[in-house]
Amino acid sequence: MKKLNSLSMWILMLLLTVGLLAFGTLRNRGPLTQQGRIDAISQQLACPTCNGESIYVSRAPAAEAIRNEIAREVAAGLNSDNQIVAVIEKSFPGSVLLPRTDGVESLAWILPVVALAGGLCGLGLVFRRWKNAALLHASDADFAIVEAALQDKNDVTDDENI
Repeated sequence: MKKLNSLSMWILMLLLTVGLLAFGTLRNRGPLTQQGRIDAISQQLACPTCNGESIYVSRAPAAEAIRNEIAREVAAGLNSDNQIVAVIEKSFPGSVLLPRTDGVESLAWILPVVALAGGLCGLGLVFRRWKNAALLHASDADFAIVEAALQDKNDVTDDENI
């Protein structure tokens, strides 16, 4: 009964974890304001003159020009975020998309952590089973064999010392 309860709790925790991960990676939490859209789009694009910085972080003149172009596109209100990114890519060929860290792409970062946690939980279960496994009990005959071997060893050691 206790094993069934423990197993059901592990399954419940696994389902809850998978459900929360799916919810967190798939929900749409788009920015509601124009500045929020500008920030979200500029965080997706890499600065053409800076190494490894997004347009959002960089203060280089090229990044400023791209941010201004994004602001003009957002203010016009005619394009979606993906269309604005395509226009920027066409206008500024040096700017490239940065790797995304939300949605399904975040699974590439989350799954190794989940696998590590699952492996540690599995090791914990295996160690618990080993600890709780029935220990072998020595019989009286086993104790007699050990006593005889120890007695023989002591006898040989005593004979060598004389």
